[in-house]
Amino acid sequence: MRLARRLARAFGFELVPLAKAREPMRRLVNALERFAVDLVVDGGANEGQYAALLRELGWRGPILSVEPIPELHARLVARALRDPAWHVAPAVALGPANGRAPLEVSAEPDMSSLLPQSALLARLSPSSRTVRTIEVPVVRLDELEPLASGPWRRVFVKLDVQGYEAAVLDGIATLWPRVVGVQLELSLVPLYEGEKGWRDTIDRMASFGYVPWLFLPGYVEPRSARELQMDVVFFREEAVERREIGVGNGRG
Repeated sequence: MRLARRLARAFGFELVPLAKAREPMRRLVNALERFAVDLVVDGGANEGQYAALLRELGWRGPILSVEPIPELHARLVARALRDPAWHVAPAVALGPANGRAPLEVSAEPDMSSLLPQSALLARLSPSSRTVRTIEVPVVRLDELEPLASGPWRRVFVKLDVQGYEAAVLDGIATLWPRVVGVQLELSLVPLYEGEKGWRDTIDRMASFGYVPWLFLPGYVEPRSARELQMDVVFFREEAVERREIGVGNGRG
């Protein structure tokens, strides 16, 4: 194991025990149940790794995955076919307005973004370089089917859109009354041009009435041992207060 750890660090990765890596996600699944979430929206779903992990850890509620890159979307659809409660939206990106936009596709597909990469990201992670640019449809989250017309009233929105989170939040507008929780990937250093700082995003979520509930570890640059990204899970303050004092069943 020590040799494996040394080799992993040499190539820019860090090995952690599987049980330890999954423990934060177990806490998230518990929170989804605690707040009676009736739909998880997985924005920037890639091939469905997040949804598959939720299932593995016991989440059985509906999931709606959104992924714009065509080949990843095809794999996502194939993966979700066996699960009747796992829905996949058309191949679109999420944003502040409906339209089309260029998406920079990374050699590491989960680093693809509608924003250009920063010089810092290029220096820290050369393997994440942009390999091509494609034009993709962009849809506001509050107009995305089947979410817009669906029956769900306690929605949890997870966004992993590589620096574009603030723009996607602009497209939630009329959906906010139905959103009980949000998970955002936030960069602690600027990895994409034009992305909002993590402090600004936390303050903005507070202005919407959401409080931090969980901080989930993200990407750590192994040479410096510096954490570059983290996920923050927010829940609506009103729902937190109801749960903390044990009022109601959380579905109101």
